[in-house]
Amino acid sequence: MAGMVDINMVLSALWALFVSLYAVPSIIDIAHSKKLLDTPNHRTSHELLTPRLGGVAIFAGFISAVTIFGGLENGVQQILAGSIIIFFLGVKDDLSPIPIFKKILVQLLAAIIIVYVADLRLTNFHGFLGIFELSPIASQLFSVFLIIALTNSFNLIDGIDGLAGVIVVTVMITLGLLLVSSSPAFALVAFTLAGAVVGFLRYNLHKAKVFMGDTGSLVCGLIVSSLIIHFIEFSGYDGAPGIAVGLLVIPIFDTLRVFTLRVINGKSPLEADKNHLHHRLLDMGLSSLQVVGVLLGVNLLSIAFVLSFPNLGLTITLAIYVATLLPASLVLEALAKRKFDGQGAY
Repeated sequence: MAGMVDINMVLSALWALFVSLYAVPSIIDIAHSKKLLDTPNHRTSHELLTPRLGGVAIFAGFISAVTIFGGLENGVQQILAGSIIIFFLGVKDDLSPIPIFKKILVQLLAAIIIVYVADLRLTNFHGFLGIFELSPIASQLFSVFLIIALTNSFNLIDGIDGLAGVIVVTVMITLGLLLVSSSPAFALVAFTLAGAVVGFLRYNLHKAKVFMGDTGSLVCGLIVSSLIIHFIEFSGYDGAPGIAVGLLVIPIFDTLRVFTLRVINGKSPLEADKNHLHHRLLDMGLSSLQVVGVLLGVNLLSIAFVLSFPNLGLTITLAIYVATLLPASLVLEALAKRKFDGQGAY
């Protein structure tokens, strides 16, 4: 983090923030006038009809700022191209739901552009499972899978007011600071996305007037996953893989946890439910704002841990997280079962 944040990074982040901030009210008005609203159901935590096109404002702020203030070299151009594809996928899905497999196909196209055209891919497992250097084909296939998985993990945590946005801002600011010296063009992308999401959070953090929808969560997930791969490969940090895990602990843990629970319960891992971390914390009586605070705190502690001990290695870092988070997950399940005992399936 020896590099300096330059004026273009600041201007880009501020441009994205103000575009997003001033675009959201217009989007809310249009959504209400055209009845483009998210209807509450048994899985949602909101009770009112709410617009879910806030991701349009995030994307508008982000894409305009990067094209004005940023450079398009070293893979940034392909990340923007992929994000445009994901943007239109998200808008279509927010207006008229798309089957999951069709969504994955479009995400596959965006990931292929980033991995194959920009050659942005993980080339080494750094000793995890005894694996080091990956063959080019294995590297490409795993990187495409990782981008799709992480993109959807941000979609999965977007279940209560402000959660996905706060996590994105936290990850992007941290990653921007880590990349500012080695990869200023990618640091600018990180700060810009953070700025765009901050503008959106003005209307989403508490008693949300708008949701980011799939448009926002999928675009954010794609950009975050691409920058994470770049960070691991090119930042020069010896402990970069472990740091990446620490940055993304909330979406990674939540996704693995709910997929595991669904399989154990004999359900498809893609079947939506209310077993996410934020649902469990809400079940314990916390407000949505308190839940966001708790999970943000966990994320910040995780970031502090991996930055304080960057040389533990990926295997040891993952072992520590498993030893810490698995018992926490079991406690959450036990508390949930106690609360709902005698009230039927949850």
